[in-house]
Amino acid sequence: MPVRWRDLDAFNHVNNSKYLSYLEEARLHWMLGVPGQGLDEDVAPVVAAAHLNYRRPIEWPRQLRIELLVERLGNTSLTVAHRITDSEDASTLYCDGYVVLVWIDRQTGQAAPLPAGVRDACQG
Repeated sequence: MPVRWRDLDAFNHVNNSKYLSYLEEARLHWMLGVPGQGLDEDVAPVVAAAHLNYRRPIEWPRQLRIELLVERLGNTSLTVAHRITDSEDASTLYCDGYVVLVWIDRQTGQAAPLPAGVRDACQG
């Protein structure tokens, strides 16, 4: 994923809020490849928690590699661990942590069972 000029802040490095955008983009690309992804008119995932460890500043220009790993699979939730590294040097760690996604029923707003397609993709 490329770092965009508009991602920079006054200190000429990527603003901390953009890290969440990078992670969101990576999760969406992953979800689009999951059959029965659980993005429909009945249920959808929402972010319930996000934990980011900012290890070093990201400068422009830069290409990033974003790694997503299943850390925990629950009945209604999924904890996705993440790492943001340099695309050419994986030992350059910019950020790590995790995001908890909870699937909700769109009509009631209550937690809904994790879709089978998501569960299968995470276990496979």
